[in-house]
Amino acid sequence: MTILLAEDDPLTREALTACIEDEGFTALAAEDGRQALELWAKHHPQLLCLDIMMPEMDGFEVCRRVRAKDSSVPILFLSAKSEEVDVVVGLNLGADDFIRKPFTRAEVIARIRAALRRTHSSGGKGGGFQMGDLTVHPEALTAERSGKEIELSRREIAMLELLHKNAGRPVSRDTFLDVCWGLEYFPDSRTLDQHVLMLRKKVEADPSQPAIIATVRGTGYRFPG
Repeated sequence: MTILLAEDDPLTREALTACIEDEGFTALAAEDGRQALELWAKHHPQLLCLDIMMPEMDGFEVCRRVRAKDSSVPILFLSAKSEEVDVVVGLNLGADDFIRKPFTRAEVIARIRAALRRTHSSGGKGGGFQMGDLTVHPEALTAERSGKEIELSRREIAMLELLHKNAGRPVSRDTFLDVCWGLEYFPDSRTLDQHVLMLRKKVEADPSQPAIIATVRGTGYRFPG
C-alpha cells in the first residue's frame, strides 16, 4: 500500500517518510505541490498527506486537482496553519482529515489508519481470509474475533498473509524478512522475533499457546491451518 507525502521541509519530510515506512507502507515523498501531483498521476497511491504551504503549488490546489479526477482516495492535510477557515476550505475541497503541526508520530499513523479504514469499510470488508477463529481484513488493516476489531499495521497484515498462503508449511525466517521487510531494510532475526511476539499478543486467543503463528524450531514460523 502506497502513501504519497508532500512536505517542503526536508526534516519533516524525512521523519514522516521513515514513520510511514516503519509501518510497512511504501512512501512516495514530494518536496512541492507540482511534484506531488506528478507522483499521484504516475503511481496512484492509496492515500495522500499534503502540507498546505508549499512552493510551486499549495496543498489546496493539489487536493482540488486530485478530487477532480478521483473522489475516493483519502487526503489528509498536514499544516501549521490552524485557523478555522483553513480547516473549512480543506474539508470543502474534499479532504478527509486535517492534522495540525506539531503532531506526534502516533497521531499521524492513527489518522492514516482511520482514513484507510473509512475508505475500505464504505465498500464492505470483502477480500478477507480466515485463520482459525480470526478473520483478517487486509484492506481495512484490521482483524476480527468474536465481534472484536483488532488494529494491525501493514507489515503485520503482510506477515499474516504470508503464513496464510503457506498454511501447513513452515515459512523460513529469510522468507519473512524478504517478503515483509524487503531487502533494502536489512533487518535481523531479532527484529522478526520481536514483531512476532507483538503480533501474537494481538491475534492469538492465548499468546502462550499460539494457534496461528506457531514456532518451527530452526526454521521459522507456521500457520497450522
